[in-house]
Amino acid sequence: MRLPELKPATKHQKGKQSQFGIKGLKWPLNEPVNGVDGLIQHEQPRAPIREPTPPPPPPPTKYPIEDLSLPPKEGSVRPRLKFMCHDPPVKIEPEIDESRPFFDKIDMATVGAFLETWDTLNVYCEIFQLDSFTFDDFVETMSVASEQVKVQLFDEIHCSVLKVLVDSEREGGKVRINLPELEDEYSDEEEGEEEDDEADEGQEAAAEPEEKPKGRATRSSLAKLEAERLAAEAAAAEKEEIRAEQESRNRAEELMREFDWIDHLRKRNFSNGGWERIMVGLLHQLSKDDRYKESCEELLEELVPADSNPTQEVIRQSYAELDVNCRVKALQIICLLTMQTKAVRGYMEDCSETMTKYRKDRIEWQRQKKQAIEDVRQLHEQRRELVPDPDPYEQVDANVVKEEEDAKMADADESQIDKEDAEEGNDEPSQPKGKRRGRAPADKKKKKDTELEKEKKEKEKEKAKEKEKEKEKGPEKEKEKTRKEMIKLTSQQQKQYNKILKEIQKKEDIIKECEDEVAVIENDLREADCPRTRVLGKDRFWNRYYWFERNGMPYGGLPTSSTAAAEYANGCIWVQGPDDMEREGYIDGPPDLQNEYKAKFRMTVSERKTREENGTSVFTARQWGYISEPEDLHALIKWLDPRGFNELKLRKELVNYKEKIAKHMENRKKYLAGEEDKDKKDEAVTKRSSSRIWDKTPEPPTYRCLQWENTMALEELGHIHSDPPPPPRARKQTKKREAQTEAAGRGAAKSRRRG
Repeated sequence: MRLPELKPATKHQKGKQSQFGIKGLKWPLNEPVNGVDGLIQHEQPRAPIREPTPPPPPPPTKYPIEDLSLPPKEGSVRPRLKFMCHDPPVKIEPEIDESRPFFDKIDMATVGAFLETWDTLNVYCEIFQLDSFTFDDFVETMSVASEQVKVQLFDEIHCSVLKVLVDSEREGGKVRINLPELEDEYSDEEEGEEEDDEADEGQEAAAEPEEKPKGRATRSSLAKLEAERLAAEAAAAEKEEIRAEQESRNRAEELMREFDWIDHLRKRNFSNGGWERIMVGLLHQLSKDDRYKESCEELLEELVPADSNPTQEVIRQSYAELDVNCRVKALQIICLLTMQTKAVRGYMEDCSETMTKYRKDRIEWQRQKKQAIEDVRQLHEQRRELVPDPDPYEQVDANVVKEEEDAKMADADESQIDKEDAEEGNDEPSQPKGKRRGRAPADKKKKKDTELEKEKKEKEKEKAKEKEKEKEKGPEKEKEKTRKEMIKLTSQQQKQYNKILKEIQKKEDIIKECEDEVAVIENDLREADCPRTRVLGKDRFWNRYYWFERNGMPYGGLPTSSTAAAEYANGCIWVQGPDDMEREGYIDGPPDLQNEYKAKFRMTVSERKTREENGTSVFTARQWGYISEPEDLHALIKWLDPRGFNELKLRKELVNYKEKIAKHMENRKKYLAGEEDKDKKDEAVTKRSSSRIWDKTPEPPTYRCLQWENTMALEELGHIHSDPPPPPRARKQTKKREAQTEAAGRGAAKSRRRG
């Protein structure tokens, strides 16, 4: 019996077997083959897991943005402010300042009034017929003027401003401001007339029969009439009570019964306490207006107290002893009134028309400059057609090659010198050594020979260097020669070329002239811009920065002023705090916004303000600080971040005027330091004086403000404002009368000779 043949297994079958073999094992050995619970689990093919695409990067921040959205910089602080008062908003160490003695008398509440009145008087000085004056002289004047220290500036300021409010008698005596009406109830004549009128009305009423009421009088109508009567009596009683209270506080009413301040102002009765009495009359009438009531009554209590006799002399003394803060408040009131007058409004309109003309002139000069630049461009093209410009790349390559060759030659020279020195050094040991104090004659001769050889070698080296330089210059000279040959001009072309060069020079002169004229017009526009004070800008904490010379006045005051030698007007950058809305919205915001800001920057806005303002902050618009040092100006510009909206504009303005501001800050320091040096010299002289001088009365201290004189009024009026006008000059005699008087004089002389 034959057994069946066994065929070898195919590769496919082997592969199937290998699925269950050890080599093809697809699961761990410790797990059952049939899966969990004896069930075979077939593994499903898994789709490849895609990683989530990362979000796109945020777009780059476009600057500028909100200033407080920028992160704070570590160690970046604003320069410290100075304060012109005795009650600064923060506790600071006293700053050393030249005008500190006067600042100790000033309240922070009146610093703004100081700046406002000084700016008004200097911007409109031509209307007031006043010489310009520095801010430091103004502060000193308002502080030291008294009965002992007569300051012309103090009197001239008040008299010139009062003159603008009311015209003189020659000009018609018109009142140029709106004044509240006064109640003339204290005139005896008017009271008598009123009583007579009331008696006549009573008789007429008795004669006429009473009108019968149209309807019956009800209880409601009678009650209504009674209520109206009681209300009228209460109002009259309240009015009387207010009047009595005012009389108990000041005696201005009593003063005004016998004094018409408007009439005296028309006559310009300013001397011997005249303008002080006019000021009291004006303040008394303004106190009837609710806008001025509170401030005017405070001033009247100081000037005409209830326990004083309201005479002109008493008022003059009261004004001489008045506190500096009250003086500035009174001056601020009358300066504000001048803004209503025709003179100031007309001046503003004239300045506006002048600015329009200046702008047209500027456009014309700019057009001429643009045309001249275009002409220069065309002329340069014509010049290049005749003589093309050298290729700048060729020049650069030639310079580079030349520098490399110079370096190689220098290295070669140094190596040659080193070799020669080494040879000389090798020769030296072979020479015999001489004695310490003297050498043999042979040694001296050898030394001379070596020195001569050295000199010859040095001369040969110099000649070789010169030859090498000439060789280097040779190709350049050849290039220049070939270029000149290439652009060799005929006589006609040379004439044309010279003519083009002359035309280019003329056009460049025109461009320079246009630029100079535009600069002059820009300055004239700045000086004529008088309606409002321009702010330089705001910082990240919404503080406002002012440089009062920026507009409305010359940088150094009027050049014809008596104190023009000071060469500055204010000389400081003034910093005003934020107004209430800005402070509440940006600095002291709601708690949720403050918490959000703190989570972002680890501090609130208020904490950041305290840290970055270097301990000298201003918090409201009624608080002011200032910067007076050029170094602090540069530090302020460095502190500002141009990535913020506010500080970008402020920094641009400060950089634009940086040189002018720094120059006038330096001029202010020199002006104030010069006065201090003078005081020190005076003190030294008094110390060196003998003991006999101490018995004499000490001289009053000298003040800078005493140097000021109102030269503008002297030139235009012939006298200062506080003095009465001089008497009219006698009329000139006619020629006929002159001849008669001369003949009479001759006759008298003849008779005297005969006698």
